[in-house]
Parts: sequence; C-alpha cells; structure tokens
Amino acid sequence: MSASAPAPATPPSSSSARIGCRATGIKVQPVAVPRTRNAQAGRTVRPPSLPFGPRARTGALAALLALPLLAGCQPEVVKITGPTMGSHYQISYVRAGKAPAPEVVKAEVEKILAELDRDVSTYRDDSAVARFNAAPAGTCMAMPGNALTLAGFANQLRRGSEDAYDITMLPVLDAWGFGPKAARQQPSQGELTVEALQQSPETPPVPSQQTLTGLRAQVGQQHLSIRGQELCKQAPVQIDFNSIAAGLAIDAIGNALGAQGIENYLIDVTGEIKGQGKKPDGSPWRVAIEAPVDNARQIQRIIALNGQTISTSGDYRQYREVAGQRLSHVIDPRTLTPITHRLAAVTVVHPLGVLSDGYSTLLMVLGPEAGYRYARDKGLAALFVTREGEGFQSRSTPEFDRMFPKPRP
Repeated sequence: MSASAPAPATPPSSSSARIGCRATGIKVQPVAVPRTRNAQAGRTVRPPSLPFGPRARTGALAALLALPLLAGCQPEVVKITGPTMGSHYQISYVRAGKAPAPEVVKAEVEKILAELDRDVSTYRDDSAVARFNAAPAGTCMAMPGNALTLAGFANQLRRGSEDAYDITMLPVLDAWGFGPKAARQQPSQGELTVEALQQSPETPPVPSQQTLTGLRAQVGQQHLSIRGQELCKQAPVQIDFNSIAAGLAIDAIGNALGAQGIENYLIDVTGEIKGQGKKPDGSPWRVAIEAPVDNARQIQRIIALNGQTISTSGDYRQYREVAGQRLSHVIDPRTLTPITHRLAAVTVVHPLGVLSDGYSTLLMVLGPEAGYRYARDKGLAALFVTREGEGFQSRSTPEFDRMFPKPRP
C-alpha cells in the first residue's frame, strides 16, 4: 500500500519538526515504504550482512502524514528511522509532556529490533533460531522469550487453518529460490531484493516433484511443541518466523512507547503499520492501501488507524518467472508449491500486529473464497483483492466495513 516512494538506503536518523508556531499551510511527510516480502513467510530477500531476514511485504501500505501548520505552537512530531529486517522502520510520534528525548526513544526501539534479530533471524548463524534449526530431531532447546512468544502465536494461527499456515517451510522456500539460502548464494552487490533474484541467472530451477516429496519429512508444524521455556521438535524441521516477526516488533515498540509516556504515534516496520492516538491537530493517522498493480503505485483506499495494525500480503510484485511461468513467492504448505489462485492481495487490520501480520499470510494462502469465509467467520477486518480478467475486484468482510465504512458518493 503506498503512494510514496520506496525507503531510501540511508543511515538511521531521527528528526523532529515543530508544528504550528507562527506559520500556516500544509507540510506533507510521506512515510517511505519497503516494497518486498518473502514467501510462506512472504518477505524480502536481502544480503546476510544486513539485520534479520527477508522481509518482503507487498509494499502496499503507506502512512499519510499531512501535518497542518496551525497558528500557535503545538506539540512537536518526531520522526526516527533506521534499517531492520532487510528493509526499514519509521516511527512518527507526538512528543508531549515528559516524553524522553528522541535519542532515548530511538535507542529503545533499536534495542527491541536488535534483540528480535538476535533471537529469531534466519540470516545469522548465531541466532537462537539458527541454533534450533541446526539441531537434530528429538531436540528440546531453551529459547528466548521472543521465539517462544512467536511459536505460541504460530500455533494459534495454525489451529483451524486447514494446515494453510506453517512456520516450518524454510527448506521449501530455499528449494523455490525465495529463502535465505538463495540469498547467500548470490553475489553481494548492495541490497539483494526479490526483484534481483528474479533476474539473476543463478536463481535455482523449479524443484522437481521428487525433491518436494523428499522435503515432506523436513516440514510440518505439528512436529513442534512448547514445553515450559523450551521449544521441542520431533522431526528435523526448521522454523522461520518471518511471517509474524515484524508484527511482534510493532507490538513491542508500541508497548515501549507507551511506557515512555508517548500516547500518539505511527509505527511502520517493513510495511506493517500501527497507528495510535492522533496527530497534533487532532486528526487521525491515515494509511493508504495500494491497488495491486504490477508496475505502478495507485491508492485504492485510505483508512484511519487508532489502536490497530494493518498488514498486507500479496504476490503481484514478488514472484519468479521460469520458462514463461509466473511463480508466486507465497507457498502453500499443503502442496509445497506456489499459490495459483486469483487472490492478488489481502489486507488485515487487527489490534495485535503479530496477528494482523500472520492472518494476512494465512488468508493469502487460503485464497479468495476459503480465505474470505475464514476471515468472516473469525470476525476479522480484511480486504481481499482478486484478479478479474484485466482488472481487479475488491471484497471486504463485514468487520472491515464496520470499522471503515466507505464514504458516500
């Protein structure tokens, strides 16, 4: 979702702007939005030297920060940014009362992101998840809180999903050329994206049915269990939390901001966005949902967020072409193959970022009909966009319509 430009590859920064002192007019600060997301994790592929793992969202969301400069002084809006998960994060917050200095806020945010990277990255050999993945079947290993929390939410998402959600797809992603192994095998020339992998002559060929059959013994979330502070596996599975890690990061950052006395903010982590409270002029934080067009950026819908996180999954920008066949980066755990249905993108709004993140991936796998029924029955606020001929058709759940009623003509 976005009408803004992609995030520039610039060093982390923080800035603040005094809004509304002896001035009038409009100052627009569009939030830069990353464009990519992996497979049944659906994220961007990036070089192993960057933090975390491929976080390839569709780039389908953008925050719209049109800040009116009203006469008289208002609280300042502070913006902090930096790299994370092969992409970027950006936070805008209203600094008021006894909120700490921006440097203090930024340090706390980056501590949260660094801890998550250390705990669950599949792109560094020393992470807790990498050690767990290297262990044999029958292993029970003490794991950090982030990993256990994510595993718990992954179990929640899997229940009732008809096996359409599974965090053990890592070897399958590698086989299809969308995982960290494919990224490591590429020459290191700046930031490696899904688009770069699509064009690379070294991109792995399509795996054979024999290969996929052999991988069956290495996947299956049913082989995982949580025992106290340990994560156990009964088969040689490898876990990948990329489909929910950014959502958990947003939840943790939101909690940290609240603990620092910051009540009004907009958080963007790799394209997942949470809005809380209001801007200095009393207007809500607004987010643009992007139309799923391959080679353009068009706004489909603008919605206001207050206490919710919005996530979008899609395959209209992240795919490979092999022998003229388009292969989606979203892998169906039931078939171990890319999805082939007409669903181009699905957006989910939920109070918890980890669940808006996970549900958007799950619904993308289920497809336009089964996914819609699932979301409707769960009471989820979801917007589905399907391919219809040369165009697209949108369909929203009753909860989405209740939360975000369409403006009257």
